[in-house]
Amino acid sequence: MISTVMEMNEHFARQILNWEYEEPYDLYSNEFSMEALEELLDNPYFAIIDNRGELIGFFCIGKSAQVPIGTYFGAYEQTHIDIGIGLKPELTGKGLGSSFFSFILSYIEEMSGRISLRLTVAKFNSRAIHLYEKLGFTKKMEFNIEDLEFMTMVKEPR
Repeated sequence: MISTVMEMNEHFARQILNWEYEEPYDLYSNEFSMEALEELLDNPYFAIIDNRGELIGFFCIGKSAQVPIGTYFGAYEQTHIDIGIGLKPELTGKGLGSSFFSFILSYIEEMSGRISLRLTVAKFNSRAIHLYEKLGFTKKMEFNIEDLEFMTMVKEPR
Protein backbone atom coordinates (compact mmCIF):
# COMPACT_ATOMS: atom_id res chain seq x y z
CA MET A 1 0.00 0.00 0.00
CA ILE A 2 2.60 2.60 1.08
CA SER A 3 5.19 3.34 -1.51
CA THR A 4 7.26 6.37 -0.64
CA VAL A 5 7.82 9.61 1.25
CA MET A 6 7.97 12.84 -0.71
CA GLU A 7 8.64 16.39 0.31
CA MET A 8 5.41 18.33 0.59
CA ASN A 9 4.37 20.19 -2.54
CA GLU A 10 1.47 22.52 -3.28
CA HIS A 11 -0.62 19.82 -4.95
CA PHE A 12 -0.51 17.55 -1.89
CA ALA A 13 -0.83 20.45 0.57
CA ARG A 14 -4.04 21.63 -1.09
CA GLN A 15 -5.48 18.11 -0.86
CA ILE A 16 -4.65 17.85 2.84
CA LEU A 17 -6.17 21.25 3.58
CA ASN A 18 -9.45 20.02 2.09
CA TRP A 19 -9.64 16.80 4.12
CA GLU A 20 -12.65 16.63 6.43
CA TYR A 21 -12.78 14.16 9.29
CA GLU A 22 -16.02 12.96 10.90
CA GLU A 23 -16.89 13.87 14.48
CA PRO A 24 -15.32 13.64 16.97
CA TYR A 25 -12.15 13.68 14.85
CA ASP A 26 -13.14 16.88 13.04
CA LEU A 27 -10.63 18.62 15.32
CA TYR A 28 -8.05 17.35 12.80
CA SER A 29 -9.82 18.90 9.79
CA ASN A 30 -8.15 21.92 8.27
CA GLU A 31 -9.57 24.98 6.65
CA PHE A 32 -7.90 26.18 3.50
CA SER A 33 -6.09 29.50 3.77
CA MET A 34 -2.89 30.89 2.33
CA GLU A 35 -1.42 30.83 5.85
CA ALA A 36 -2.25 27.13 6.24
CA LEU A 37 -0.80 26.41 2.79
CA GLU A 38 2.42 28.23 3.69
CA GLU A 39 2.62 26.24 6.96
CA LEU A 40 2.64 22.99 5.02
CA LEU A 41 5.07 24.21 2.36
CA ASP A 42 7.54 26.16 4.51
CA ASN A 43 8.01 23.63 7.33
CA PRO A 44 9.16 20.00 7.52
CA TYR A 45 6.00 18.31 6.22
CA PHE A 46 6.21 15.14 4.13
CA ALA A 47 3.63 13.41 1.94
CA ILE A 48 3.06 9.65 2.12
CA ILE A 49 2.22 8.22 -1.28
CA ASP A 50 0.79 4.80 -2.12
CA ASN A 51 1.98 2.53 -4.93
CA ARG A 52 -0.52 4.19 -7.34
CA GLY A 53 0.95 7.64 -6.67
CA GLU A 54 -2.02 8.72 -4.56
CA LEU A 55 -1.63 10.78 -1.38
CA ILE A 56 -2.66 8.71 1.64
CA GLY A 57 -1.25 10.76 4.49
CA PHE A 58 1.47 13.02 5.77
CA PHE A 59 3.76 13.63 8.69
CA CYS A 60 5.58 16.61 10.09
CA ILE A 61 8.45 16.96 12.52
CA GLY A 62 9.67 19.66 14.86
CA LYS A 63 7.74 22.67 16.08
CA SER A 64 5.00 22.11 13.49
CA ALA A 65 4.04 18.91 15.33
CA GLN A 66 3.52 20.71 18.63
CA VAL A 67 0.30 22.18 20.01
CA PRO A 68 1.45 25.78 20.60
CA ILE A 69 -0.23 26.23 24.00
CA GLY A 70 1.66 23.18 25.28
CA THR A 71 4.80 25.32 25.53
CA TYR A 72 3.20 27.26 28.40
CA PHE A 73 2.74 24.00 30.30
CA GLY A 74 6.34 22.87 29.74
CA ALA A 75 5.23 20.06 27.42
CA TYR A 76 8.12 20.58 25.02
CA GLU A 77 11.04 21.41 27.30
CA GLN A 78 12.89 18.11 26.99
CA THR A 79 14.79 17.40 23.82
CA HIS A 80 12.80 15.04 21.65
CA ILE A 81 11.91 15.16 17.99
CA ASP A 82 8.22 16.01 17.82
CA ILE A 83 6.19 14.19 15.21
CA GLY A 84 2.68 14.70 13.91
CA ILE A 85 0.80 12.48 11.48
CA GLY A 86 -2.35 12.56 9.40
CA LEU A 87 -4.03 9.76 7.51
CA LYS A 88 -6.50 10.53 4.71
CA PRO A 89 -9.98 10.60 6.30
CA GLU A 90 -11.39 7.81 4.10
CA LEU A 91 -8.62 5.50 5.33
CA THR A 92 -9.05 6.07 9.08
CA GLY A 93 -10.66 3.43 11.26
CA LYS A 94 -9.83 0.64 8.81
CA GLY A 95 -6.89 -0.95 10.64
CA LEU A 96 -4.26 0.82 8.52
CA GLY A 97 -2.82 2.98 11.31
CA SER A 98 -0.21 0.51 12.50
CA SER A 99 1.41 -0.04 9.09
CA PHE A 100 1.11 3.67 8.25
CA PHE A 101 2.74 4.92 11.45
CA SER A 102 5.32 2.09 11.51
CA PHE A 103 6.38 3.13 8.01
CA ILE A 104 6.82 6.74 9.18
CA LEU A 105 8.78 5.69 12.28
CA SER A 106 11.07 3.51 10.17
CA TYR A 107 11.63 6.36 7.74
CA ILE A 108 12.53 8.79 10.52
CA GLU A 109 14.87 6.26 12.12
CA GLU A 110 16.54 5.62 8.77
CA MET A 111 17.05 9.36 8.21
CA SER A 112 17.97 10.39 11.77
CA GLY A 113 19.09 7.27 13.59
CA ARG A 114 17.61 6.07 16.83
CA ILE A 115 16.28 9.21 18.46
CA SER A 116 13.82 10.17 21.18
CA LEU A 117 10.40 10.93 19.69
CA ARG A 118 7.42 12.78 21.13
CA LEU A 119 3.91 13.30 19.87
CA THR A 120 0.88 15.19 21.13
CA VAL A 121 -2.58 13.66 20.94
CA ALA A 122 -6.06 14.74 22.01
CA LYS A 123 -7.04 12.60 25.01
CA PHE A 124 -10.42 11.67 23.51
CA ASN A 125 -8.64 9.98 20.57
CA SER A 126 -8.46 6.55 22.16
CA ARG A 127 -7.84 4.71 18.89
CA ALA A 128 -4.72 6.83 18.21
CA ILE A 129 -3.51 6.46 21.80
CA HIS A 130 -3.92 2.69 21.55
CA LEU A 131 -1.89 2.69 18.32
CA TYR A 132 0.87 4.82 19.83
CA GLU A 133 1.11 2.58 22.90
CA LYS A 134 1.24 -0.48 20.65
CA LEU A 135 4.23 1.08 18.87
CA GLY A 136 6.13 1.82 22.09
CA PHE A 137 5.03 5.34 23.09
CA THR A 138 4.26 6.06 26.74
CA LYS A 139 2.29 8.88 28.30
CA LYS A 140 4.44 11.77 29.52
CA MET A 141 2.20 14.68 30.53
CA GLU A 142 -1.20 16.31 30.04
CA PHE A 143 -2.41 19.85 29.39
CA ASN A 144 -5.62 21.44 28.20
CA ILE A 145 -7.01 24.29 26.13
CA GLU A 146 -10.40 25.18 27.52
CA ASP A 147 -12.42 21.92 27.22
CA LEU A 148 -9.91 20.06 25.06
CA GLU A 149 -7.35 17.87 26.82
CA PHE A 150 -4.07 16.80 25.25
CA MET A 151 -1.29 14.49 26.27
CA THR A 152 2.28 14.08 25.14
CA MET A 153 3.68 10.63 24.60
CA VAL A 154 7.32 9.70 24.15
CA LYS A 155 9.30 6.86 22.65
CA GLU A 156 12.92 6.48 23.68
CA PRO A 157 15.42 4.74 21.43
CA ARG A 158 16.24 1.11 22.21
